[in-house]
Amino acid sequence: MDARNAYRESAVRSANPVRLVVMLYEQIIQDLRGALSAIENNDVEARTREINHALLVIGQLQATLNLEKGGEAARNLDRFYSVVSASLLEAQFKVSPEILRKQIANVLTLREAWVEVERATSIAGSPQPPAARSADAPADRTAPADWKA
Repeated sequence: MDARNAYRESAVRSANPVRLVVMLYEQIIQDLRGALSAIENNDVEARTREINHALLVIGQLQATLNLEKGGEAARNLDRFYSVVSASLLEAQFKVSPEILRKQIANVLTLREAWVEVERATSIAGSPQPPAARSADAPADRTAPADWKA
């Protein structure tokens, strides 16, 4: 195992649930930026690999949602993940850097909302998990309005 992977594994093992969500968003952003680079380099294999990995991460986030306990926030996240996934498939099919850039912006916005949740929970000392499992996090800060289906 190289040093970077060891560091990442250590960070994951010590992270609280909100930090893990932030890390997953960061991975999606990294994957989509890699897909953009692959488009610029006409590298179909790399583009496909990066988009597929982003889709796997999104699927993991979506699978952990508790739609019963999470209320409207969880339902909004579920819709967000579905729209992003569909957009990534469209970007792959159309080889569209524009669609990828838009989805990077959407995920960055949502990541910032989770960073705020992380700050709030660390200040309050609360181990409360995110809105994916609880209705306490702000539903109106999950993403820009244009992602709703």
